[in-house]
Amino acid sequence: MTNAYVTLVTNADYAMGATALTRSIRRTGTTADIVVLYTNVVPETDLAPLAALGCRVVEVEHLPLSDAFNERHARKTLHGAAPFTKGRKPDFHTPLDNFCKLRLWQLTQYERCVFIDADAIVLKNIDKLFVYPEFSAAPNVYESLADFHRLNSGVFVARPSVATYEAMLTALEEPERFWRRTDQSFLESFFPDWHGLPVFMNMLQYVWFNLPDLWDWNSIAVLHYQYEKPWEKDHPKAERLKPLIDLWQDIYEEREVDLDALPSPPGKS
Repeated sequence: MTNAYVTLVTNADYAMGATALTRSIRRTGTTADIVVLYTNVVPETDLAPLAALGCRVVEVEHLPLSDAFNERHARKTLHGAAPFTKGRKPDFHTPLDNFCKLRLWQLTQYERCVFIDADAIVLKNIDKLFVYPEFSAAPNVYESLADFHRLNSGVFVARPSVATYEAMLTALEEPERFWRRTDQSFLESFFPDWHGLPVFMNMLQYVWFNLPDLWDWNSIAVLHYQYEKPWEKDHPKAERLKPLIDLWQDIYEEREVDLDALPSPPGKS
């Protein structure tokens, strides 16, 4: 059996992100498959570049969950109960889409899968993750080192299994359960003994200005653009994150990238 990198595309913006992600993965020389899960709202024209890059594009539906579950986790309801206070999510963010990540466990033709959010890029070969145990994920660190106990589901290692997928559907529907951070809260609960990956396997962009001493270009394997996206025009933190946005743009446009020439974050000692 083979291994695969997997991402999720739920709109045209994330198709653009997945294109940059795929190009970044290809740069690392991996021979693993790249699978793009997509929902039916994504235009075929936006999926065409991914197919041209050799990705397997697989259409998925929202999980077969109850109306009550869907109502509790709809955008307006969820953001009202658990508003974002640290950054701004783009208008296209739809919380129910996040749970489609769990469709990865249905890809049973693969031995191991490494999921990577479509708003991330890979800077060095990470094939070693395919031997890591299920469930492995990096911590949700971008503001304080105290957050090492929380996982971020932007990068994780999983072993596809129909039995696991069906158990997840049952667990999601626990009476009146509210998954505050959607798939992240759920995965943290479903895999309470999750294996911690180094923070460099899912370096969140806010570390750039919140924890500059943690930033090390030589160590970063995956750069994750949480909150504001690098393809957005004039987003609120664009000036502060300009070197990271420029890097994403270079990879998306297939320009040469010299990681050794990238600047350190302001304030790094």
